[in-house]
Amino acid sequence: MGSCSIGYLHYSSFWQPFEYKIKDIMLQRRGEIKGDENIIIIDIDEKSLKSLGQWPWSRDKIAKLLQNLSDLGVAIIGLDVVFAEADNSSPQKVLKQLGLSYQNAPDYDAIFAQTIHETPTIVGYVFALTSDAIEPEGSPKSAAIIVEQNRPVHSSLIKPYRAILNTPNIQKQAYSSGYFNTIPDGDGIVRSIPLIMEYDGILYPSLSLEMVRIALNEKKITIAYDESGIRQIEIGEHVIPTDFFGRLMVNYRGKQHSYKYISALDVYTNSVDPLRVKDKIALVGTSAAGLLDLRSTPFESVYAGVEVHANAIDNILHQEYIAKPIWTRGVDLLSIIACCIITFAILLLPSALLSFTTLIMLNLILILAHYYSMIYQGILFNTLLPLVAINILFIVGQAINYFLEIRQKELIKHKFASKVSPAVMNNILASEGDVLQGIEKEITIFFSDVRDFTAISEASGDAKRLIHLMNAYMDPMSQIIIRSGGTVDKFIGDAIMAYWNAPISIKDHADKAVTAALQQLHHLKSLNAELKANPEFENIASMAEQKGKPIIDIGIGINTGVAIVGEMGTTNRSDYTVIGDPINLGSRLESLCKYYNSHLTISNFTKAQLKDAYIFRFLDLVTVKGKNEPVEVWQVHDFDAPQHEPLYAVSYEELQEELKLHHEAIALYKEARFTEALAYFETLQKRETKTNQAIYTIYCERCSHYITFPPSAFNGVFVHTTKG
Repeated sequence: MGSCSIGYLHYSSFWQPFEYKIKDIMLQRRGEIKGDENIIIIDIDEKSLKSLGQWPWSRDKIAKLLQNLSDLGVAIIGLDVVFAEADNSSPQKVLKQLGLSYQNAPDYDAIFAQTIHETPTIVGYVFALTSDAIEPEGSPKSAAIIVEQNRPVHSSLIKPYRAILNTPNIQKQAYSSGYFNTIPDGDGIVRSIPLIMEYDGILYPSLSLEMVRIALNEKKITIAYDESGIRQIEIGEHVIPTDFFGRLMVNYRGKQHSYKYISALDVYTNSVDPLRVKDKIALVGTSAAGLLDLRSTPFESVYAGVEVHANAIDNILHQEYIAKPIWTRGVDLLSIIACCIITFAILLLPSALLSFTTLIMLNLILILAHYYSMIYQGILFNTLLPLVAINILFIVGQAINYFLEIRQKELIKHKFASKVSPAVMNNILASEGDVLQGIEKEITIFFSDVRDFTAISEASGDAKRLIHLMNAYMDPMSQIIIRSGGTVDKFIGDAIMAYWNAPISIKDHADKAVTAALQQLHHLKSLNAELKANPEFENIASMAEQKGKPIIDIGIGINTGVAIVGEMGTTNRSDYTVIGDPINLGSRLESLCKYYNSHLTISNFTKAQLKDAYIFRFLDLVTVKGKNEPVEVWQVHDFDAPQHEPLYAVSYEELQEELKLHHEAIALYKEARFTEALAYFETLQKRETKTNQAIYTIYCERCSHYITFPPSAFNGVFVHTTKG
């Protein structure tokens, strides 16, 4: 896996090791796989060195080793050793150096070369990849015919400086040869081996590739290029995917000893079972630490170099590769884009915990998908870049969300600080989603208005005094609303507009609104007493006393319905408020308080949702101005059996008796029995203790009118043509 030269996926020396480590972990998690039993390693191990002497052995011993392998029926032998110098222990060479007759003495180098010629042995050599101040001498010998398809002007093949070859006699007698270079990555781990290198303008195969070619009885090796470099290497029907530089990523079977090791001493002494060698592909190498042919692999930090070539041969013969085809570059780019889009969608989730959990799932899905692709399909995708992209995007996005959330909370605090209680404010801040966003929601709307405000204004004689009076009134009224969970929407002159169940949902919001209204009416008694005792409001108190009325008297209208709630206004000035027909009806109900002589008027929509006990009076079935559908109008006198001083001036029993007669009269009125209804209403009108000073006069007039002018089709609906 070389450094990617394509811009969008260019790996720096900083990122590449992390990608390598991810793939290493995936291989390790896969576990070990049994290597091909037809591939064996003839190990020049510690036991062999102890018995046959230190390395290098005399060439006659190695010749005997090769001959014994051949006699045992080995299929092919590959030497992971280079014999670059003549054998100084050869008798012929020793005698010649001593000036003695050497013609009849054994020549170990010749014996070894002849054995190589007579046995199915492929010799190995090594390339010096960089200049080492030694002049290159000679070229390797290869029996392979290598053909290049669509070769570009500048090939991406590795081009070594020189070849470190076997002695000329060995090279001459060998059928073919292959280099056994293993080039580690920057972290020292061998993950791939170059299958083809170009030296002095000629292409040469690696030892493992050449052994496979001969084992498959193929003469030709084909190198296929595309615009980026080498795409694949072909040997007959075997297609070997490589990187752009002709390197095969080794699909390691596991730790060392994934293949059968046979001690070189056992072969040398002919003490090995022939069945362990017959028709096998044998690699001669060493696992001895002193011979310095140990490598680091994804599975182990100490691993015999010869077994790296065994893994490569196994991969090619069984077509079990790990590769990164050119098309995966496009998939990598698309996956990064797709992951970023998904991460952006995750950031839009309302819950931070849900977002984090979904991010973890996305990370796991990506890793598992890449793991499956690598282990079961043999296809590599870049894992690091998508992971980094989605996690950095998530962190940055969450940071932005955090700062936006702080800003949003500050905005909410600014909008609601004076409108709701601290508890409701905390619920708003803890709620999910954008509470300022416009939505349709059922609310209970509240309107209150001060009666005879014009007279109060005139009696105050001073704007400052009037403001003090209104503040003294509105402050406790607002606190009652806020304590009950309501939201004070606005002050409209002497009027208060409030609502419940927005922005935060509140259970039994209709009851809370009616309860707050009754609490306000009860509080007016003590408030008026305080205002009367205050010298600042002496003129206003005198005016009220002359009229026989309290200083502050209010009417309240309450309605329940689905309205539009949210932030409304212009770019420069906006507010969180409510709009819709239920708000208009609530305002009309407040306006009708004066007409019906009621302090608290509600609609049937609110009454239907009430669960607590109250004292009700049916007032009318009307269509208010601007509406066509009839609405029941009800007066709420007080809590039923209140724990404090009642709002009405009669006993509870007297009030209940009056309301019983009233509702009987209403029933007669609705049935168009106007004469009978009139009798009831006139009787109620004459009661000195009546609790409504207007309603009986209204119905007496209506009944008299209908008696004189009988309606053709009476439905009990009265049409209001004015607001109040």
